[in-house]
Amino acid sequence: MAILPEKITSLQNPRIKQLVKLRDRRERDDAGLFLIEGYREIRRALEKGVRPKELYFSPGWFLGENEPALIDQAKQAGAQLFELSKDAFAKVAYRERPDGLLAVATQWKHALTDLRLGPHPFLLVVESIEKPGNLGTILRSADAAGCDAVIVCDAVTDIFNPNVVRASTGVLFSVPIIVAESAAVQAFLVEKGIRIVATTPDTPNLYTKADLRGALAIVMGSEQYGLSPFWLKESNLLVRIPMAGQADSLNVAMATIITLFEAVRQRNC
Repeated sequence: MAILPEKITSLQNPRIKQLVKLRDRRERDDAGLFLIEGYREIRRALEKGVRPKELYFSPGWFLGENEPALIDQAKQAGAQLFELSKDAFAKVAYRERPDGLLAVATQWKHALTDLRLGPHPFLLVVESIEKPGNLGTILRSADAAGCDAVIVCDAVTDIFNPNVVRASTGVLFSVPIIVAESAAVQAFLVEKGIRIVATTPDTPNLYTKADLRGALAIVMGSEQYGLSPFWLKESNLLVRIPMAGQADSLNVAMATIITLFEAVRQRNC
């Protein structure tokens, strides 16, 4: 006999309170858990072998007809199921218009030594990115460009922030992501013979004139301050994106897209 999911209607239920707490980084890190909200994000997590501990669903918020199959897939992956009332789900949802699906999964940690790189690795290194939406978009860009990994240095926002998960549209689960200190990352790149190309407006070298082929790590800085003196000093080459108007900088996610796809163009020639 199949066991029916537990139904939760009270906003004071301990599970509802715990889900709300997991929006906070300290609570996530203490529990070693994070939230995955949305049909597309949960589907991509399952496709990449993520095994959610729990899945919360609310049929009143469903947007299509495929949700039951996804719920069954999560159950087969070992998730404990909970059905929430519409009000209860609205309490725990991060989105203004949720789609009635929210999973809880275990955080993971990868080290630089876990990377398995070919002879011409293509890496993206980002330093001290502050806005979760930007970090999520950067992950999507790295995936689209075919980067072998994204290395997050001196992290200000954590990769398991709900806005990172959402903005990455689930790419968080498909691109290897390493979180490490800048000095350790630089030493790793030097050891592996990977050329470091850093972006800054304070150089005459245009990014389109730089050689972005071969073993390469493109380094992008924070939204407010750009790259630290450490990376500007330790890089093999500094490049800039030309700015014709009054603005002296681009959004870091947009600048990342531009630089990555110039590298893609050159590497595909």
